[in-house]
Amino acid sequence: MCEYASASPIVVIGASAGGVQALLELVQLLPANFGASIFIVLHTSPTLPSRLPKLLQTAGCLSVTHAVDQAEIHPGHIYVAPPDRHLLIKPGWMQVVLGPKENRFRPAIDPLFRTAALAYGDRVIGVLLSGALYDGTAGLFDIKQHGGLTIVQDPEEAFVSALPRHAIAHVAVDHILPIAGIAQLLSTFSEQLSA
Repeated sequence: MCEYASASPIVVIGASAGGVQALLELVQLLPANFGASIFIVLHTSPTLPSRLPKLLQTAGCLSVTHAVDQAEIHPGHIYVAPPDRHLLIKPGWMQVVLGPKENRFRPAIDPLFRTAALAYGDRVIGVLLSGALYDGTAGLFDIKQHGGLTIVQDPEEAFVSALPRHAIAHVAVDHILPIAGIAQLLSTFSEQLSA
């Protein structure tokens, strides 16, 4: 039997092609008192430095850093998977590991979603944004199976709709929303789960 962490809820977000713009819009709409921790995997080049934390920090009012291996999880903070490393969630802390590629990527979305579901159960909110292929669909299914909330960006709004469409076709997602609706829902559920 799994033992879920009793701390604040966590939000896990996966994106690929077109995901930077979606993430910037989403972070800009989140309030400064957002109560959940946010973890992001964006498919990136393994050899180029990632500027995503700086971009997101500038766009919104939450603190943003690259995830650090063995670091504790803090509410109201955004953690971004560094290039060429998987980001995994444990109860109260995170792992950043090399590990084998999944779905042709490292970092991959599925490992983040899968480990979040195991560690936090129904206190996880999983979000899939713009992207190609299918990474994240299996992980979103795991979140759903463990009682978490699943959200997919409206494919009509997504810059690249393949990833959202694949998830919708294979997972009974709870919500299909534009970015503005996702931000509003995340804020509402974060408040409810933190209460």
